[in-house]
Amino acid sequence: MAAENPNPNISLYYQTRAAHHGVVTSDWLDQAKAAAGRHPEDGVSRNLSAGEEEFSVVDEFNNWRKLPELAEAVAAIRSLASVIRSSQATTMMELEIELKKAADLLKAWDTTSISLTAGCDLFMRYVTRTSALDYDNFDSAKSRLLERAEKFGEISYKARKIIAMFGQDFIFDGCTILVHGFSRVVLEVLRTAAQNKKLFRVFCTEGRPDRTGLRLSNELAKLDVPVKLLIDSAVAYSMDEVDMVLVGADGVVESGGIINMMGTYQIALVAKSMNKPVYVAAESYKFARLYPLDQKDMVPALQPIDFGVPIPSKVEVETSARDYTPPQYLTLLFTDLGVLTPSVVSDELIQLYL
Repeated sequence: MAAENPNPNISLYYQTRAAHHGVVTSDWLDQAKAAAGRHPEDGVSRNLSAGEEEFSVVDEFNNWRKLPELAEAVAAIRSLASVIRSSQATTMMELEIELKKAADLLKAWDTTSISLTAGCDLFMRYVTRTSALDYDNFDSAKSRLLERAEKFGEISYKARKIIAMFGQDFIFDGCTILVHGFSRVVLEVLRTAAQNKKLFRVFCTEGRPDRTGLRLSNELAKLDVPVKLLIDSAVAYSMDEVDMVLVGADGVVESGGIINMMGTYQIALVAKSMNKPVYVAAESYKFARLYPLDQKDMVPALQPIDFGVPIPSKVEVETSARDYTPPQYLTLLFTDLGVLTPSVVSDELIQLYL
């Protein structure tokens, strides 16, 4: 049975931080308690002057999400940077607690989003590595914290371009690529290859239940890339014409496998049986500290399905929107950290979360 939190106003994360990080000040927890007491539970309120609007990290996040090319995790990272920028904290302890509460709010906004959770966790690990003891005063430490936050946001934003440069090297003239659903990073890889005058064609699955493959096929048509739309059940039928499979990922897990939209697993199974390479394009902020053992061992992401006809109430409908593809069915991962084999992912995760 887990030990009861002796100070419910302070998370166990902060109560055990001294042991994890070697902080030796004897009044550390007292300072944390005092800092926590200066903020309400939402972690985003401020002492407002006349006419000043209250800052909300969720509103900031939703504003960033309106940019069509910005990934959800990058929107979260930039929102957390805004928390630092607008904070009126007077100590590093208070600022860290404020950041932690803001990150928890964003993760609670969509508990099924792997990239959102991983992005927030990586932000906290990357940014809060700075110690207040390294600086003469709090303002200097806060400036350094903001500098690291903005740098992390910029690195995350550029990840897609870096992956595209790695991935397009594997696309050769005359090849046929099978893609599944819509992925911004997959589209960027294909766009970069097309801009580099490579000649290839793409098979797009329909991508049920939300038919996002239609969107990707439309984007490729705008680039004058030959594209063929397949119904999802035609993957095995068409696989002998395919030279490689290229998919995105909602999350990359510790085993080196991926969690992605429903149907990715069966595509990888068919590709493996026919000796076709399966490549995954995924940003490092999607690397998550998860280790699913099977298809049901992950937080369910449910999505209603429109069959176009009424379904009797006695008929059960599978509404899971994603599945897990084990690492043995994947060939390589194109990431902003480099081109990785699935077996290397665990080592990279350790480095990211150190």
